[in-house]
Amino acid sequence: MKQAIIFDMDGVLFDTEEFYYTRRETFLANRGISIRHLPLSFFIGGNMKQVWEKILGNDYANWDIAQLQEDYTNYKTANPLPYKEVLFADVQMTLEALKEKGLKIGLASSSTKSDILKALGDTNLTAYFDVILSGEEFPESKPHPAIYHEAATQLGFAKSDLLVIEDSEKGIAAAVAAGIEVWAIKDERYGLDQSQANRLINNLTEVLDCLTTEN
Repeated sequence: MKQAIIFDMDGVLFDTEEFYYTRRETFLANRGISIRHLPLSFFIGGNMKQVWEKILGNDYANWDIAQLQEDYTNYKTANPLPYKEVLFADVQMTLEALKEKGLKIGLASSSTKSDILKALGDTNLTAYFDVILSGEEFPESKPHPAIYHEAATQLGFAKSDLLVIEDSEKGIAAAVAAGIEVWAIKDERYGLDQSQANRLINNLTEVLDCLTTEN
């Protein structure tokens, strides 16, 4: 029986990816930078600090990356995501049901801590989570397993007692590398390779159904 569930945020709790891509594309276009050579799926599950070299290509050495990252962070703050509008409909019901079952709940996202806290705060979900971790707290983000190792440590259970809910290739790989069972929300839009996941599910409601069946 699972004792704790660790959720990714983007694509699992919130339908954010297209908004993120458009916001990123607009910011960069204003600086004469195109991301049209990279598919939307390239950005899913990671964060901007991982991808500047791919975005800029041969022009990478001509940019002050630290300043570009700071400018992008400021742009995100000025153009926040409408989290209430992109929250998946079954999230609160799922979290409530997991709490009623006595399970601990963690969140391990590649997003910045400020974005995570805003997302949870805007939707009144913060109190459901026993552990909240951001990729910016670790030297390497997903697919490196560090964030899931730490989540397991803070939750205080053996990894066999944990379940990760992911969607992205990077996130699935991170959970697998951490030695934790991972289920993936089935991708039907971006062409993600989710073959490493232990199970594909259609939505969070199905997580509850599967856990109830298994237990």
